[in-house]
Amino acid sequence: MHTLVKGLIAGAAGTCALNLATYLDMLIRARPASGTPKETARRLTEVAGVSLGDEERAGNRQEAIGALLGYATGAGAAVCYGLLAGRRRLPCPVGVAALTVLAMAGSNGPMTALGVTDPREWSATSWISDIVPHMAYGVVAYAAYELMR
Repeated sequence: MHTLVKGLIAGAAGTCALNLATYLDMLIRARPASGTPKETARRLTEVAGVSLGDEERAGNRQEAIGALLGYATGAGAAVCYGLLAGRRRLPCPVGVAALTVLAMAGSNGPMTALGVTDPREWSATSWISDIVPHMAYGVVAYAAYELMR
């Protein structure tokens, strides 16, 4: 199976795990959904000079773009992992860590660059809320990728 296909499948599995971990966290702690994906989409379209319609339509489209960016990040991180790993089988802790870091960088990097968030100002709880779902992504994406070898 081609590296791109394995990466896309592993990324989809990992993204599903990340979303599951995020929603479980929201359920357990009764916390609201994050507004950062929507705000990232708003800032991206603003920088690009793209109109998304009137205020209501723009808000709905920003929500959709934010979610789609998450799926793209999950797919992209696993494809990058596959390209970086090549034919080597990385040990589980190394592969999981690599996928976790790729996913976190892919999601938090653009948000930080756009001024949506600043990880230097996050509390310990915020860091845990970000790391745990990304680790779930890393574990599942790694397992999926390795099972396709």
